[in-house]
Amino acid sequence: NYLIGAFKPACNISITFSDEKIRKKVPIKKENGQTMMVPLFHNQENIAGKISIEPVQGKKVEHNGIKIELLGQIEMYFDRGNFYDFTSLVRELDVPDEIYERKTYPFEFSTVEMPYETYNGVNVRLRFHLKDVIIGKIYFLLIRIKIKNMDLEIRRRESTGSGANTHVETETLAKFELMDGAPVRGESIPIRLFLSPYELTPTHRNINNKFSVKYYLNLVLVDEEDRRYFKQQEITIYRHEESS
Repeated sequence: NYLIGAFKPACNISITFSDEKIRKKVPIKKENGQTMMVPLFHNQENIAGKISIEPVQGKKVEHNGIKIELLGQIEMYFDRGNFYDFTSLVRELDVPDEIYERKTYPFEFSTVEMPYETYNGVNVRLRFHLKDVIIGKIYFLLIRIKIKNMDLEIRRRESTGSGANTHVETETLAKFELMDGAPVRGESIPIRLFLSPYELTPTHRNINNKFSVKYYLNLVLVDEEDRRYFKQQEITIYRHEESS
């Protein structure tokens, strides 16, 4: 019990944002599968609030100065422990001193450069929520194979590293049956694929020379002998800036 108590924190620290009650919140999924709501910030916004430090009852906290850091980091899962900072801001809050009771410090970071969207992938973490719909048609102008069924897939291709160390992971995020049975010449099949049920991000291209994320529509045709035919088209997904 003595050893366990020795490693307990000497104080409790909490951070609140000044506009916390009115700022929009979005859900993100943690590694354990649970969902939590977090505040949403856009590029060039101010980030302001208060940090409170409260010593454990009956104890004091000696410190060599207090500062708050705002970091934008990229973490490669295959390179655990190493973080690549693309944003790093520091604010000094207090000089060396002792704290005997709850103390609160205001902080503010003005017009913060946040050039990249949050992302949480297979091999890299930089995290999101998009609602849209894919609309189109498939026309059968010439039929030379006996088609049994046809599916449309949304695939995400995540590339990390560079050169010989590039690692690529492809995930099938959605599979949508377009047709069951043989089409006839001149037939057209409408497509309306809603994206809101799927965890999509904007397309990321060469983020800080560390990773890229691309999306593809993959059309799969299966003939009566179970042979598969593929047609793939890259799509660009972006986040539409909300009007105030």
